[in-house]
Amino acid sequence: MESVPAPRKQKSRTLTVLYYAYLLRCADGSLYAGCTKDLVLRLREHNHSPRGARYTRSRRPVELVYAESFAALRPARRREAAFKALPRAQKLALIQSIRHRPKKSARRQPSPS
Repeated sequence: MESVPAPRKQKSRTLTVLYYAYLLRCADGSLYAGCTKDLVLRLREHNHSPRGARYTRSRRPVELVYAESFAALRPARRREAAFKALPRAQKLALIQSIRHRPKKSARRQPSPS
């Protein structure tokens, strides 16, 4: 009788890399669109490092006003390009739409009677 090897366990990928397309508001009021894997690091670079974009280096400080996450780089780059193609008024409307979105409220527990 032959020995049958046990099936090998597949390693599951639990680490998901997200990519972000984002909008920054610069100190002069202008808007900047970008794409990154690490929003916190990239914001720090825009504000404090020579690695920040040339556009934002002369317009510091910048603040993150909008971001969308993606599972892959290509759709994030497409969204960044779409941000850049939008007129300023539509970018501002997009930013306002998330600021005025109602927050999810916690479910109220029924009161004991």
